[in-house]
Amino acid sequence: MATTEKSFVTNVWDFFCSLKLTLFLLISLALTSIIGTVLPQGSLPSEYVAQISAAKLQIYTKLGFFDMYHSWWFIALLYIFSLNLICCSIKRLPHVFKFISEPTLVLGEGMRNSFSLKKEISFTGSIEKAKERLVEFLGKEFSSPIVTEHNGELHLFAQKTAWCRLGVYVVHLSILVIFVGAIIGSLAGYKGYVSIVEGTSVNSIEKQNGQRLPLGFEVLCENFNVEFYSTGAPKEFRSILTILENGVPVPEYSKVKVIVNEPLTYKGITFYQSSYGQANEGSEHFVTVVERNGGATEKIATREGVVVTLKNGTTLKLLETTEEVRQFAPGFSGPAARIEVTEKGSTPKTFIVFKNFPEVNAQRGDALIFGYEGSNARQYTGLQVAKDPGVWVVWLGCTLMVLGIGIAFFMSHKRVWVVITKGQARIYGNASKNQAAFQMQFEEISDKFKEIKI
Repeated sequence: MATTEKSFVTNVWDFFCSLKLTLFLLISLALTSIIGTVLPQGSLPSEYVAQISAAKLQIYTKLGFFDMYHSWWFIALLYIFSLNLICCSIKRLPHVFKFISEPTLVLGEGMRNSFSLKKEISFTGSIEKAKERLVEFLGKEFSSPIVTEHNGELHLFAQKTAWCRLGVYVVHLSILVIFVGAIIGSLAGYKGYVSIVEGTSVNSIEKQNGQRLPLGFEVLCENFNVEFYSTGAPKEFRSILTILENGVPVPEYSKVKVIVNEPLTYKGITFYQSSYGQANEGSEHFVTVVERNGGATEKIATREGVVVTLKNGTTLKLLETTEEVRQFAPGFSGPAARIEVTEKGSTPKTFIVFKNFPEVNAQRGDALIFGYEGSNARQYTGLQVAKDPGVWVVWLGCTLMVLGIGIAFFMSHKRVWVVITKGQARIYGNASKNQAAFQMQFEEISDKFKEIKI
């Protein structure tokens, strides 16, 4: 008695070859990718941590939501999806390859009746003469045919771009190549951050997990500059970087300008312009004081948060400074400082003093006129650092995907048969896709077919 039960191995094989599994995995990957878009990845901002509860933070951390694309379950989905693609290809590719390599040379009655594209002509000459004329005709108008004799009939078969049926498998291969590139980048690459003060160099970076990683060379920040819009928003900030090997500049990488979207790459490590700021360590700010009634100007060196007592007992406290005051005081530009002045026996007064507008500083009408002369602080440049040895593999996969999609969607397998019997020849046509466009081509061939004199 025959049994219809499938073995365990067969059931597993069918499971991984299932189109339902493919759809489930694609939807799962799309939905879970939203998590990586909505939730912050890597180091969490303190503002975000303060907004969510400790329980949510613990659950999200355990599930790997803050490093989702490296979480075990997301990688498992990618592995299963890769296995699903491989199994589907292995199961279906032999059939498609056989369809291409062993085409239907003899057109049976069932196929003849199923084709909507067909024409018929009559002739008075011999079958051999008809064969010669029609072989020549098909070779000129479409493609060189294969001639087969069957049951007293001659079947001429010609086809074009049969290999385009493999386009979908090129797409499958491209996805696998992209996954391989991503795995290479994940295992052998890294991402990190480094800040470099003007005039100084670094030879290591801080990875996303907080570990220090030596670069094997030095990166020197020669200069840093930032330009602003009239609103005070930064327009462009750029670093001038030099790569040093054993303390000696590398000629091809000396004084390279790095701005947003124009990174510097050396030995497979890429430095992206990310942020900037003022290096306050060891820096001083200079505030000037002069009596309104006249006298010498006193120049005071101080730091933010430090209280300075003047000769007449007035105290001065530097609250904050900026290199570009537009964003705080529209209509003004350049460096400025916010200070707190407390005259003896009076309440504190807080106001802004400008470097470029001394006349505005004098308009307050106080007994003492305060000004700001800037700082000796240097700027630092913040650079995102990344190494991804799999990036070229990913680009190869993307190229294959574009090629495969182009083949799969914009090319079709076109086939033409001519069946010759005594005194009659019939032509049939079929295309794997875009039947409307092929119909126009077939009608042109049919019109010339009917004009053949045999």
